[in-house]
Amino acid sequence: MNLSTDLIKRYTTERLSAREAQRLAEFIAWGPVVFQVSRLMLKFGILDLIRDSDDGLTREEIVAQTGLSDYAVKCLLEASLSIGLVLVDVANDKFTISKTGWFLINDPATRVNMDFNHDVNYEGWFHLEESLRNGKPEGLKHFGDWPTVYEGLSSLPPQVQKSWFGFDHFYSDSSFPEALKIIFDEHHVKSLYDVGGNTGKWALQCVGYQKDAEVTILDLPQQIAMMQDNIQGKDGADRISGYGINLLDERVTFPHREGGLDAIWMSQFLDCFSMEQITSILRRAKQVMTAQTRIYIMETLWDRQRFEPAAFCLTMTSLYFTAIANGNSKMYNTEDMEQCINNAGLEIEQIHDHLGQGHSILVCKL
Repeated sequence: MNLSTDLIKRYTTERLSAREAQRLAEFIAWGPVVFQVSRLMLKFGILDLIRDSDDGLTREEIVAQTGLSDYAVKCLLEASLSIGLVLVDVANDKFTISKTGWFLINDPATRVNMDFNHDVNYEGWFHLEESLRNGKPEGLKHFGDWPTVYEGLSSLPPQVQKSWFGFDHFYSDSSFPEALKIIFDEHHVKSLYDVGGNTGKWALQCVGYQKDAEVTILDLPQQIAMMQDNIQGKDGADRISGYGINLLDERVTFPHREGGLDAIWMSQFLDCFSMEQITSILRRAKQVMTAQTRIYIMETLWDRQRFEPAAFCLTMTSLYFTAIANGNSKMYNTEDMEQCINNAGLEIEQIHDHLGQGHSILVCKL
């Protein structure tokens, strides 16, 4: 296993004392309520009130400003002390924000992750054991009877859709500016297949950045319909087309483009499939490539992360794929992805690391 420098420090030697390890074990055992208390401290605005106060707030002041009962505030504050969200001055019983509480409020990635876990994953993870045993997203059943979450995206409740797309777009959007330069400035791409293009957000970025670029989005038919509604009337939409395709069907091939194709773009797409399925998709992509065509695979490969908290988030996200998304995919490391690429008859020509929120782009050729 190849790990980044920070991950080697964190994952190869024991760093905790026995007392610290014991506390972490209890933190894990009480993890569900730790999550919900932290979420409610945000939702009720208690952390914001404490942060914005001059020298902290008493429990009575928090009760008066939130309208919650003294009992509710007392339970939340005492739990938050144990979690590490707030600190208390025992001389005047005033609560102040901790560094952890500050990050919970201000770190956009943390807020996106919290909404995603509460709205999309929380109930489904009760069925994680069944999902791991059966290789199916057993936690998806409380939303609907679909084989994967992707068939059901357009039918999910509005708040669940909001959190799902918020999570998906947050991580990809931060990488778009650097990715556009790689695609269009370094490689001068004019024709591009956007595989798994979702709402067309990347495609709109492409046609806006490169005025003669033409983008074809390949995705499930229901996603193509959502995409067409989303791009309607926007600049460059006339250079975006859609092609409905179910890439889980190994009999389905990529469309051939008259005059050849410069690039095939796969952003946060291949992590939606098992390694066998990834290899199959790449083999079929290979069929429409020429010597000049490049496949650009943008993924948050957990082993290439510069800082350990990012790797933590990614390895946890793998279990969303297990229980909710499809039952058989994950956030991959470089070794896994390279194996799929090579098995498909392709090779990695170049790797761009540390784009946006920890993305890498693997540039692949025949």
